[in-house]
Amino acid sequence: MHNNFLKKYYFIDKFDKNHLEKLDNKVHIIYRNYKKVYNLKLLEILRDFCKKRNFKFYLSNNIRLALKLNINGVYLPSFNKSLTHNCYKFRKNFDILGSAHNKQELNIKINQNVKNIFIAPVFKKKARKLGIHGFLKLRKTTAKNLIVLGGVKKSNINMIRFLKAEGYAAIGYFKKKGPLK
Repeated sequence: MHNNFLKKYYFIDKFDKNHLEKLDNKVHIIYRNYKKVYNLKLLEILRDFCKKRNFKFYLSNNIRLALKLNINGVYLPSFNKSLTHNCYKFRKNFDILGSAHNKQELNIKINQNVKNIFIAPVFKKKARKLGIHGFLKLRKTTAKNLIVLGGVKKSNINMIRFLKAEGYAAIGYFKKKGPLK
């Protein structure tokens, strides 16, 4: 499988136009900002920029605002366990993404009708790392698309293919040398 077939998700917390213009247009942008109130004007500018560059754009943890802004979808972090969004009527191309760290959280994301589930941490060097074996165990329990999150580097892209992941998500990887044009 070629690298271009892997979906690539980039978590950002600010809009840096110069940096984003250097990225491959196959990268999907997830804007997450857990510390501040969302700036509606900034989100509109970011949405318009992403449409112009053919980036898919997702907003973290705010379904109503994502629907209002008419963006590609929403990202539900692992701590969001709410099922109330299942009563919304979504347009056809609105995707729900989410993250999980274990089997219990994976089941919650499945009940939330998440399309792509980010499994973390796979490669990150933490005491609580899920690791490759943990990822493979979760892979056996669902037919959902799984995305590798945590510790992604150029040197482990082939391992992501081996894990039969749909793609990968990162922050540092894109800031350093990530998928450029």
